[in-house]
Amino acid sequence: MKRIFNKNIKAGMIAMALLAMTSCNDDFLNEDLTTQRSTDFYNTEAGIQSLVIGAYNKVFAIPFSNEVQFATTNYGTDEFHVGGDGSNAPWNNYDGAFQSIVTTTNSNTVAANAAWDNYYVGISLANQIIKAATEINSTSNAIKKTALGEGYFMRGFNYLHLVRQYGGVPLKLDVSTTVELEFTRATAEEVYKQVIADLTQAYELLDNTAGAPARITKDAAAHYLAKALLSRASEINDSWNSSTKAADLAKVVSLADEVIAHHPLAANFGDIWNYTKPNGTNETLPELILSAQFTSDLSSTTFNFSHVIFTARYDDLPYMQRDLTGMRPYSRLSPTYFTYDIYNHVNDSRFWKTFRTKHRLNKGSGIYANGDLGVIYIINSKNDTRFAKTKLSGEYVYEKTKKTVPNAYVAYAADGIGLMVEPRFPSLTKHFDAARIAINDNRGMRDEIVARSAETYLMAAEAKIRLVKLGQGSYSDALPYINALRKRAAYKSGENRSSYTDGAAAYVVSPLNQNVDLNSFMTENSYYESNNIPVTTAATDLEISSISNLPEEDQAVITKLGLSSDYDKMLALILNERTRELCGEFHRWEDLSRTKTLVSRAKAYNPGAAQYIKDYHVLRPIPQTFLDAIFSNGNALTSSEKQNMQNPGY
Repeated sequence: MKRIFNKNIKAGMIAMALLAMTSCNDDFLNEDLTTQRSTDFYNTEAGIQSLVIGAYNKVFAIPFSNEVQFATTNYGTDEFHVGGDGSNAPWNNYDGAFQSIVTTTNSNTVAANAAWDNYYVGISLANQIIKAATEINSTSNAIKKTALGEGYFMRGFNYLHLVRQYGGVPLKLDVSTTVELEFTRATAEEVYKQVIADLTQAYELLDNTAGAPARITKDAAAHYLAKALLSRASEINDSWNSSTKAADLAKVVSLADEVIAHHPLAANFGDIWNYTKPNGTNETLPELILSAQFTSDLSSTTFNFSHVIFTARYDDLPYMQRDLTGMRPYSRLSPTYFTYDIYNHVNDSRFWKTFRTKHRLNKGSGIYANGDLGVIYIINSKNDTRFAKTKLSGEYVYEKTKKTVPNAYVAYAADGIGLMVEPRFPSLTKHFDAARIAINDNRGMRDEIVARSAETYLMAAEAKIRLVKLGQGSYSDALPYINALRKRAAYKSGENRSSYTDGAAAYVVSPLNQNVDLNSFMTENSYYESNNIPVTTAATDLEISSISNLPEEDQAVITKLGLSSDYDKMLALILNERTRELCGEFHRWEDLSRTKTLVSRAKAYNPGAAQYIKDYHVLRPIPQTFLDAIFSNGNALTSSEKQNMQNPGY
């Protein structure tokens, strides 16, 4: 697919551009086109396939090429808060700057309409694909099944994001041939009905031969159909979903089981993130269901931007300088203490394979040489009394070299300052990419995971838990799905727990040829310094044996949130496990919104959001740009009509 994508991306983009021509008067230029393609190109099989390629880029890749994706899915949750840069703080804080027009801090601030517009452009492309593939006189399965199924999938995919972000939205299901200005909001119930119909069509049309994760397959349709059904059955829709809930949840389980059977988990959680070069083996693991495709072809117009947003500043610290392996540190998102504490740091490898906790010193001077330990984050527990201060400048001794570490930071110290106040934090490295061509070049080449079967396991587990509330089964039915992930996460016998890698390892294929002495990438974590335990290579066990004996980390959340019913405790377990497995993978805000746990969790764990977040923030504001542009009965909307179309509270 990636070779096909590179070959046809320009043709696909031309097809996308043609959409803008559909509102022009046919008589504007009464001449034959000899050097350009008209919309008649859509009547050909080649035209349809080029349009599909362009739609793949717009729907899957473009969201990861800027700051929209992380602002709308990670900020303002229990997992992350504003790091060292507040360019998009309104999306986290829910303060007066977050309305139908987001107050601009600088040129990096994400506008209120950015995601909305992108989703509807994707829907427009999908509508064109569906129309063209339906109407063409063809017997080709590549058109009548694959392209048509891809069109239905992409329309359902975009509307699913829209309804989870905004609630009811306008449904636009045909191709525009003239300028249209009059739109009304469908209800959330109507939008979900359309999403489920579209994804069902995709599921029925597609097969699994197309080549996951680069292309949309039957399994991708099954995964997202299950996600849509689970979302419809969630708490945010409880005012109207009672008649569909039981059937939806049963279907979630059957679809999930089907996908899980075809997409076995990677043997090691770290395998998923072990990126060593563009198009490497980690980008085609069987666990991956669907990915946004990026390329090392520098003539491309779309690159992955995600490597910069979770990255903490390191280059302004003593004896440190910016380098290719440390990434360009935009430091937008910093983990909260919920994220630090929700892992079992002794037995669960996922924390130590997700966050970078050590940096090599790369600007040596005096007693320090390049290659010494330059930065360490000690992510210890609340009951650790070893440290008096959060920031230990030249006071912490690294055992291997017997030298002090110039920059050491402690999660729990007696001064109580912590990593929420000090703008230093371990970087989430799932998106790191050192194959880039220059230190400050943001053009990432790494594919971005859109769906993987680990999430499918958790959707099945959640459906099982929800079915118990309806009187079907028991909560223990969810445990096999959860334990499959926890079994993989546990350290294995003989595993080196201090070993670490991330996408910085790809620096060896970068054209920059950066000298290793200048690299801040260290193949070691702070596992032992943080846990303060003897070196061990014994196997560990993370599996949950009974719902009456939930892990200590989960019990702490249950207590903090004041949860009492078994259902609420089990739902909390699922949400906690989603963090442990899927942290930073662009799901969190929508999951907390649909389960109506966003407000309580943000208040408990996100200090930036706690002061301002209200119940109505479980939905985003309808963008003012849309409200100002549309008409009703031939006239621009009045102020009261705009307010009636707006979500409550905005």
